[in-house]
Amino acid sequence: MKITSTFSNEENIPKEYTCDGQDKIPPLEISGAPAGAKSLALVMDDPDAPNGTWDHWILWNIPPNTKLIDRQMGVAGRNSWGRTNYGGPCPPSGTHRYFFKLYAIDIMLDLPAGSNKTALEKAMKGHVLAEAVLMGKFSRH
Repeated sequence: MKITSTFSNEENIPKEYTCDGQDKIPPLEISGAPAGAKSLALVMDDPDAPNGTWDHWILWNIPPNTKLIDRQMGVAGRNSWGRTNYGGPCPPSGTHRYFFKLYAIDIMLDLPAGSNKTALEKAMKGHVLAEAVLMGKFSRH
């Protein structure tokens, strides 16, 4: 399984997808989801945040045949801002890494909308068939 976007792995995320731009959702192309997948989940987080990993975007129960994620899809979880929508890179200082983690899951998750990443990870445990990661960087100048 693979996840790609307009920026390559380990390259800078374009400004339009950040708090310094339009804070738009970057288009994420999905390929190679395994045949047994019943749903996909997506987590975008920043492990370089000063107070520990900051969750930017959490989605689950995305249809497994999805080829492009460029909007809110499936069920939305609560990010570190306490919101259920995409929040783009917005580091307080320095260059941060942002990980878009895609999971193929063998079930539909019975998880209430607005659940956090910890609840999602617990619900997915033992059900992940494949995962893919795209990492982009961003710093504010």
